Amino acid sequence: MGAFKTRSGADWTPSYLTDINPETCIGCGRCFKVCPQSVMALYGVDADGQILGIVTEDDEDDFDGELNRKIMKVEHEGQCIGCDACSKVCPKNCQTHVTVDQLGG
Repeated sequence: MGAFKTRSGADWTPSYLTDINPETCIGCGRCFKVCPQSVMALYGVDADGQILGIVTEDDEDDFDGELNRKIMKVEHEGQCIGCDACSKVCPKNCQTHVTVDQLGG
């Protein structure tokens, strides 16, 4: 695997989003807003911690009254470009990133 460089030629190592901790994520959406690749999606969660489904911006659905909170989940991990912007805006530090050299294969 070749070395990654910034536009100025400095060395750079992509760090890919692989997971978001559902226990600490508050579903604020900051990571979603800065992601240029639509890697994440907002999900509704019930009081028992069960995932109810994707919550869309236009969605007024409260999942038949079951919606307790919202969390962000990795939806399209293959679209991640490793820019690490999402981790810089996360107030809960709930994301796991893996550098390109650790991914292997």
